[in-house]
Formats: sequence, C-alpha cells, structure tokens
Amino acid sequence: MKTLSPIENFLFRIGAIGMLVGLVVRMFDARLSLYIYAVGALCFCLMQVRAEYLGNDLVVRRLRRQQLLACVFFILTAVCMSMQTLRYGFCRRNEWMVALAIACLLELYTAWRIPAELQKVKKS
Repeated sequence: MKTLSPIENFLFRIGAIGMLVGLVVRMFDARLSLYIYAVGALCFCLMQVRAEYLGNDLVVRRLRRQQLLACVFFILTAVCMSMQTLRYGFCRRNEWMVALAIACLLELYTAWRIPAELQKVKKS
C-alpha cells in the first residue's frame, strides 16, 4: 500500500472525525450536521483513494475495490442526508442510514482483512 504523507494522514483522520461529529450533531441540528458530515466524508474518501495499492495480489486488489465501494456509499450517505434535510429528491426519510450501514460494514471488513493479507504477501 502506498503510504500517505503526514498532511494526507492528518486530512484522513480529520475526515473520519468529521464524519463521526456530523452524525452526533444530527441529533441537534440537521443542516449543520449535513455540512460537517459531507466535508468529513469528502476528506476521508479522497485520502483513501490516494492510498492506492501498487502490488499484484488479487485478494488485496479485491479488498481495495470493496474499500473504494465503501467510499462511494459514504458519499451517497451525504447525498441522501442532503435530500432529507433540504427536502428534494426521493430520499425523504432515513434512507441515508442504510447507505451508512453498508459503508461501515464494508469499511470494517476491509480494514480488518487488508493488513492480514498484506502480511501474508510479505511472508510469501
């Protein structure tokens, strides 16, 4: 895996914290929550795309694609949240929660599996 620079790593962590803060703020102010979450998701996903895999192992490449799919669902969550908050489009209820759950499951699975697979590749 390509390592991120210190600034990119900082943006990655700020993005993750921004997503969490945005979801907590949702209980108090939906509009502010939308903006905090969207900026956090954008930072998180952009930095995750920058940390590309340069190897040839098919399992890690598949896991990496799943990780990028999780990023798409994080962005989709922000879009669905905006549809609900700003009252446009087809997402009028809490459809964003489904997209967020899918993204979190994919991210959790890949965050667990990629380091283990990279360790197997190093050993062989």
